[in-house]
Amino acid sequence: MPLGAARFGLLGGADLGSLELISTTTFSSVSEVDITSGFTGYDVFQVQVTKLVGSTAPQNFRFRFYESGVLETASVYQYAMQYIQVDGGNGEERSTTSDSCRAFSFNSNDYASSYFYLYNLSDSSKYSFYTFQNAPSYDGDYEMKFGGGVLPQASVVDGVRFYPSAGTFSGEIKLYGIKQIWVT
Repeated sequence: MPLGAARFGLLGGADLGSLELISTTTFSSVSEVDITSGFTGYDVFQVQVTKLVGSTAPQNFRFRFYESGVLETASVYQYAMQYIQVDGGNGEERSTTSDSCRAFSFNSNDYASSYFYLYNLSDSSKYSFYTFQNAPSYDGDYEMKFGGGVLPQASVVDGVRFYPSAGTFSGEIKLYGIKQIWVT
């Protein structure tokens, strides 16, 4: 079938590029959340984090990958992000030797939300990547962050542990799989 036909949904009922809900995890006052099922059958995953609030302020939202059932805790993660604040502040954060994937900051009195895309998790010949964007409140000054990172090891990632940098957190995490959007 021509690629143009695929773009217009003419693949005989296939709904390419759509999100399929895999799981919803609601949590309250916990120090970590593990999602260790559903990471097969898709090349790309979307993670939606909503209603996130922490027990202390400020906190950083972090996560680590499970590789074939083993949580990777070594300082092998790499990330980079940029931020801009409503008071005009801006900057970047980055690391090539982090013990976790970093994403955004949140506090104890405003809900934060974000979405992530996770790539190549089930492909043992590729590195696992993530990108994210969010607009939470941080220490009383609203800011927007975007960025991404990588676990620079070719492995099968079959789970993710989400956690705050300190204290506990509450919220909801939805995991979606994205159907392949290209035609070979």
